Amino acid sequence: MTRTTEVFNRAIEQTHKWLHDLMDELGWLDEHKAQRALNAVLHALRDRLTVNEAVQLGSQLPVLLRGYYYEGWKPSGKPVRERHLDEFLGRIDAAFRDDEAEADLIARAVFSLLSNRISEGEIQDVVAILPRDLKELWP
Repeated sequence: MTRTTEVFNRAIEQTHKWLHDLMDELGWLDEHKAQRALNAVLHALRDRLTVNEAVQLGSQLPVLLRGYYYEGWKPSGKPVRERHLDEFLGRIDAAFRDDEAEADLIARAVFSLLSNRISEGEIQDVVAILPRDLKELWP
């Protein structure tokens, strides 16, 4: 097996592990739905962070998830000035327009996943930037 194939296989394996952990947390069986949830929360969070903090968080994501994380990102004008939890959760709801899902439960599950998979220091840095009502979603 070539080194490139090994790298791709490892990236796919890591991504599946993250998605399956999220599925377990949410009690879901649909990997595609879990990926949509993870992307929605990561994008909403990424856009709420300073550019430097968004990059530091992104650097700890598995390679494939990092690609999704940065997809469509325009660092100018960041962080967005969302000050209310409803605005943040609305961005998650938008990813599930055709599917019933509870944005606050999704956000809590993704934040729990991040807390288990990202360094404690980085999580502390991310949470420190967030407004109080958004901090309350973290485990």
